[in-house]
Amino acid sequence: MATGRTHRPATRSRGIPEATVARLPLYLRALTALSERSVPTVSSEELAAAAGVNSAKLRKDFSYLGSYGTRGVGYDVEYLVYQISRELGLTQDWPVVIVGIGNLGAALAGYGGFASRGFRVAALIDADPAMTGKPVAGIPVQHSDDLEKIIEEDGVSIGVIATPAGVAQQVCDRLVAAGVTSILNFAPTVLSVPDGVDVRKVDLSIELQILAFHEQRKAGEESNAEADAADAAENAAAVAPPAPRGTTGAGRKGPDGDVPAVMPA
Repeated sequence: MATGRTHRPATRSRGIPEATVARLPLYLRALTALSERSVPTVSSEELAAAAGVNSAKLRKDFSYLGSYGTRGVGYDVEYLVYQISRELGLTQDWPVVIVGIGNLGAALAGYGGFASRGFRVAALIDADPAMTGKPVAGIPVQHSDDLEKIIEEDGVSIGVIATPAGVAQQVCDRLVAAGVTSILNFAPTVLSVPDGVDVRKVDLSIELQILAFHEQRKAGEESNAEADAADAAENAAAVAPPAPRGTTGAGRKGPDGDVPAVMPA
């Protein structure tokens, strides 16, 4: 099986937009779920709904990959799983090194989804000597002094940084100098890398802040709607015509028609 250092996906050279590349894993996840349920074919509308996009966007994305659908039948699930996996480079082995084995790094090491998607955790690395040799998710932690040697021996091209922010750039520089060309950064800081190195940043606090913004906006919209309703009721009461003289609140009349049903004492 080929390794990540010698074979890279062809999506960029084929001119596939980054936005489309970002959606391919969504399609693959939806297709994998269908495959696990032994669903043989799926329409563009069904697949788009499962992936959370509209069907026109899905068909546009697939046009960059080639035509894999059949009119009136839909897409062959297993074939499309293979095609997207191949485009993403998941039909080969990608050795990954995780640097920083704290709570987050240990959780990533134990994530079972890596192996099923073409990624192999080749090494766990930490600067704490007390961690050296300690097994995490069945993999012994190695000291950061051996980082460059590990990358070379395992042919690693993808590095995961789960260190504190203060040392993340230093770790990044060492990864890049050792030949790593793709980095997944969980540290709460922006990394500086040279051209040719791809960085994907995952910041959970930022995602939560964005959700907080939307929650605040929704609360504000509800508050404004209530205030508008109250203003409308107040304005309606202010312009209501006065009740005719000699009538009660409901304007009822007496048995003779013109006499109030309730006479004043």
